[in-house]
Amino acid sequence: MATKAASNGRSRKASTSGKTRAGDALALMRSDHEHVSGLFGQFDKARSSTRKKTLARQICQELTVHAQVEEEIFYPAFRKATRDKSLVPEATVEHQTMKDLIAQIEKASPDAELFDAKVTVLGEYVKHHVKEEQNEIFPKARKSTLPLKELGEQMRQRKDALMASRH
Repeated sequence: MATKAASNGRSRKASTSGKTRAGDALALMRSDHEHVSGLFGQFDKARSSTRKKTLARQICQELTVHAQVEEEIFYPAFRKATRDKSLVPEATVEHQTMKDLIAQIEKASPDAELFDAKVTVLGEYVKHHVKEEQNEIFPKARKSTLPLKELGEQMRQRKDALMASRH
């Protein structure tokens, strides 16, 4: 019964709210994943170093905020609800590797020899991480007692605050 009420609440919220405000924690994360994937696609097509620098900066900012929100809100709740001992630690290590590469990209000039390669490798790494998250963590989260709608709202608020502080 609680599951029906929760899913009905999600449906109502989705139908009455704007696209970016609809859904639960997993919908927010999936939306972020799709957005960043699109940015990587734009980067691949970009020709000017100015455009590449702008896109790389945006990719790095989006990934940094996304990872922070997952680490602060979603992963601890997921770990508690599922008693996970392997998925979250692996995702956390992947986040750290992405952060290391992001730091290198943020310091580099778009004309630097390895700039494009670093952004490309980051994109491949993110694609791998997203696949694992969506194929392993998301199904386990859906089957758990996680309050996904409430987590989604907490994550959305934190993301908005982090993005505002970066501007």
